[in-house]
Amino acid sequence: MPEPAPHLPTEERRDRIRELVEEHSFVRVVDLSEAFGVSTVTVRTDLEALEHGGAVRRIRGGAMPAEGLRERPFEEVQVDAAPQKEAIARLAVDQLSSGMSVLLDVGTTTAAIAAELVRRTELVDLTVITNGLSIALTLEPALPRLQVIVTGGTLRPLQHSLVPPLADAVLGRIRADVAFIGCNGVDVEAGITNINLPEAELKRAMIAAASGVVVTADSSKLGRVHLGRVADLDRIDTLITDGSHNGPALEAIRAVTDLEVLVATTEGR
Repeated sequence: MPEPAPHLPTEERRDRIRELVEEHSFVRVVDLSEAFGVSTVTVRTDLEALEHGGAVRRIRGGAMPAEGLRERPFEEVQVDAAPQKEAIARLAVDQLSSGMSVLLDVGTTTAAIAAELVRRTELVDLTVITNGLSIALTLEPALPRLQVIVTGGTLRPLQHSLVPPLADAVLGRIRADVAFIGCNGVDVEAGITNINLPEAELKRAMIAAASGVVVTADSSKLGRVHLGRVADLDRIDTLITDGSHNGPALEAIRAVTDLEVLVATTEGR
């Protein structure tokens, strides 16, 4: 988090805190205290005032945007950064070869991977296991070139996803070659996070059921933190993102981890 100038007037400090919460999706009380040179008691008072005004939502240890817990529908998110997601999907499928078994998490970037798998007719005998109904239907035209297995579970209509209870029963009985995991945030300290807790739980089960783990996240998600903890970065083998923005967040990830980072490009497409 960038360091604002300390000793600001109260209202100016609160405006800056609100901006930081919106920028980073989650900020910690202790970090705000250090950044502004005020006590944690003062920060909590600021956050209480901002929450009363509807600007932030306080959670344990910090605050997030007032709408930070509002999950957007799949169809609404799908149009965001669509060229970047398609580029990430192409690079992700480049990592696969015929005969592999693939766990494909729910999400709009992983849905782009499903569409790319349909286009890549040179890939045969892939087994794809997914908890996304939209993803399964996207893959249907590739049958029988691909085998598609749906995890089962409890339906979440907002993302057309299957989550616990019961969604992890299949995952406990398989060992896939690779899991492609979507998320809402990738941060050096917080790791991989997601806005929805049931989906975060299933992502953890997918990671445990795969020999290799690839996180696919467009660059707008770098440096962001959300409520549902999925995994530390050292549990991930590869991050596939794009170079559109959030360069500092990407460089921070590269600087402190051994994570393989692949950057997709939309040039020439």
